[in-house]
Amino acid sequence: MKANNKPNISNRMEKVQKFNASVRASLKMPSLNAGDIVKIHRKIKEGEKERVQVFEGIVVSVKGKQSSSPMATIRRVSLGTGVEITIPILSPAIAKIEIVKQAKVRRAKLYYLRGKGMRISKLKTKELEKFVVEEEKAVVPESVDGPA
Repeated sequence: MKANNKPNISNRMEKVQKFNASVRASLKMPSLNAGDIVKIHRKIKEGEKERVQVFEGIVVSVKGKQSSSPMATIRRVSLGTGVEITIPILSPAIAKIEIVKQAKVRRAKLYYLRGKGMRISKLKTKELEKFVVEEEKAVVPESVDGPA
């Protein structure tokens, strides 16, 4: 009989899982979930100049959370037209990801939002306390003299 020289499949899977865990640990990745309203700051290169463009929308789905390259689908409605982007979360083209609000949803994938248009406004959202900036109202004294 011929001996099997291939390594055990479970050993390979353990190596892949360790590699993925090390990649995720080394990079700062926000915990994105379906229903989060996020701002994606993307680096755009135009010729020799580089600028940052902000895309704000709702997270429709997150695929491959346990892998070394998770992907997120973000949707927004712009001028009555739905716009979706699918981005790799750990891409060097992503400057940062801000979570603005979190919506209470009962699904992992919100594909039903594609046919609903402005349905995003009907999702129950909760403001994140750490992102809400409290502004103190400054009292401005009014002048007694009218315009001269």
